[in-house]
Amino acid sequence: MTGPKTNERPGTKAVLRHFHMSASKARVVLNLIRGEEVQKAAEILNGTEREAARVCAKVLASAVANAVHNDGLNPDDLYVAAAFADEGATMKRWRPRARGRATRINKRTCHITIIVARMDEDRLERLRTARIAAGAGRQRRVAESQRRADQQRPSRRIFQPAPRDENFGQREDRAARAANQHQHRDERQQRHRASAPEEFAGAVRQRRALCRH
Repeated sequence: MTGPKTNERPGTKAVLRHFHMSASKARVVLNLIRGEEVQKAAEILNGTEREAARVCAKVLASAVANAVHNDGLNPDDLYVAAAFADEGATMKRWRPRARGRATRINKRTCHITIIVARMDEDRLERLRTARIAAGAGRQRRVAESQRRADQQRPSRRIFQPAPRDENFGQREDRAARAANQHQHRDERQQRHRASAPEEFAGAVRQRRALCRH
């Protein structure tokens, strides 16, 4: 006994006709989403690396839009009731071969049809329960993660100014005097290098020779 005809299937449909792809290639992708929820079917198509997945995703989006705007249905309550691909017109081309022969090239097309319908009340109730449980579980995981982060975070320390050191000014004066001494020493070395470059170069060579030995 054959199934119901296309016009007798309940739901809202979208059809793509004369798509340049064989029906067998489109059926491989349509078998993945048949009977699935609309959101899950869209996720499956987005993760499928086939050319037919991109086209089927557009047809699915068109069917959902038709159900929302024409029939006033909620997109969260829809599922893929039917998805099939029929063979379309075949364009015949010819390729020349050896000894004056020719080989036929069949460029096939297909008609992709996706029908979406509203889920029954039992399935909707199970879906709502699963969504509520998933949301509660996510909130619990987030709270647990936040609690662990708060425990690992070091406690905030109250800033207390260090006691004033009475010898701070004396140490600062000693550091300034040491810096001035280093600056004067560098200036003396530069003047010495400018006044006697040959002597300085000879001294450098002697030091290098001593270091090598």
